[in-house]
Amino acid sequence: MYFEPKAPLYRDPIWDGAADPVVIWNREEKNWWMLYTNRRAAAINHGVSYIHGTRIGVASSGDGGRTWLYRGELDLEFEKGHNTFWAPEVIWAQGKYHMYVSYVRGIPQEWQGDRHILHYTADTLWDWKWEGVVPLSSERVIDACVCEVRPGEYKLWYKDEAHGSHTYSAVSRDLYHWSVLGPEIQRNPHEGPNVFSFAGKFWMLTDPWHGLDVYSSLDASQWEYRGNILRTPGIRPDDGSIGGHADVVVHQGHAYVFYFTHPQVTEEQRNQEDFVWEYQHRRSSIQVAELQEKDGNLICSRDHVLFSLDPV
Repeated sequence: MYFEPKAPLYRDPIWDGAADPVVIWNREEKNWWMLYTNRRAAAINHGVSYIHGTRIGVASSGDGGRTWLYRGELDLEFEKGHNTFWAPEVIWAQGKYHMYVSYVRGIPQEWQGDRHILHYTADTLWDWKWEGVVPLSSERVIDACVCEVRPGEYKLWYKDEAHGSHTYSAVSRDLYHWSVLGPEIQRNPHEGPNVFSFAGKFWMLTDPWHGLDVYSSLDASQWEYRGNILRTPGIRPDDGSIGGHADVVVHQGHAYVFYFTHPQVTEEQRNQEDFVWEYQHRRSSIQVAELQEKDGNLICSRDHVLFSLDPV
């Protein structure tokens, strides 16, 4: 049964900084899980320290997405110290869960340091085994997305900050060993590539920090720019700013985009280099809307949403 989702769909009850969501069906619990970057918006902040030192937050829904219950954080530490984990990508493939998550050592107060994508595997979504660092095109890579593009062939897209903050890609047949292909989206600097199959095509969303750019492809390699969504503010609670770093769940013929907003940040403030982000600006919320294909494009009405994640 379709319903109007809550707006916001979810706020983290501890740090109030939920961002970069990924949504997956939990086969063991028989419910939906949302895993997200748990930015420490409510923490004392020095520079951008609240964006670092983050763990991966977990919320679950057993009622088709109507309500989401905070379940805690994943402990992914594989070396000593308090480190930074961002933007999880989680898939079920080859009989296991696979996670590809961004990693920064420690808690930097500035945008600095190497960044890598780590690979974990699990039989349940709670208990993760570190498989190692994925060697890619530079030492500053984040925001993994993985999709099976042909039977038994997987493709990884990610942001390479050392190469113009463009989307690069790699391929694998076993999800452990990856061959880098090179740049794939170079239209503008951006982050958070997300690829999914819907309405007979592959689609990619990227986050250029002014809404989400949309691309389409027949082969998941050659991409055509198809416009922008979630740039115009919405009218629902906490939805009056641009949508950022999204995940798409295709479920029973519908495509739902899960994205985050900074509800109390204006476009003018966002563009001020010396703007000081206080708690009310740092906090973020998760929203959901439906994507529809029309005349070869994706459209998204964020103001009037019907939604349902019936059990799998």
